Amino acid sequence: MSDSRWTPDRAAVLMESWTASPALRAHMWAVSHSMRHMAPRHDADPDYWAVVGLLHDFDYERFPNPDRAPDAEHPTAGVAELRAQDFPEDGCEAILGHASYTGVPRTTDLARVLFAVDELAGFVVACALVRPSRSLGDLEAPSVLKKLKDKGFARGVSRDDVRSGAEELGVPLDALVRDVIMALRPHEAQLGLGAEG
Repeated sequence: MSDSRWTPDRAAVLMESWTASPALRAHMWAVSHSMRHMAPRHDADPDYWAVVGLLHDFDYERFPNPDRAPDAEHPTAGVAELRAQDFPEDGCEAILGHASYTGVPRTTDLARVLFAVDELAGFVVACALVRPSRSLGDLEAPSVLKKLKDKGFARGVSRDDVRSGAEELGVPLDALVRDVIMALRPHEAQLGLGAEG
């Protein structure tokens, strides 16, 4: 359920106040743009889905959770802050659920889409960064799928999460990849890509 008090501008202020890293900020923007792109096909509010995407990792820099504690640090600490600010509960549940180690089930479209695009958005950006153009403009799904098979490339991206995300949505992985590319293309300068990147 959306909440008109939580605008993308308000979410950006909170995210930026907790996150100094340009790379982490760019990742959250990539997920936010992907969420906005996917919302209409689920009859959801694009602004609200974009807000959830923008805030899903806002606590990661302060509470990185290297041990993957299910009930402490990222994303639990961030959700505690969001709940203190009356953030909608379905958004809190989706943010908790995007980290499988929390054990929070993904029971809504919002939660399933966030999980599906999180790792994939980062991977798509990484694929664009190694192209001569450094652009999404000439990046196509087959190239991304080929890179997914290269375990040495973007090692930090969980291939299992990428595949599971598509499966949970019930969509072919190549279609999900195309959606994320399309979602991010208009925003590549913000993501550090393209001629301006």
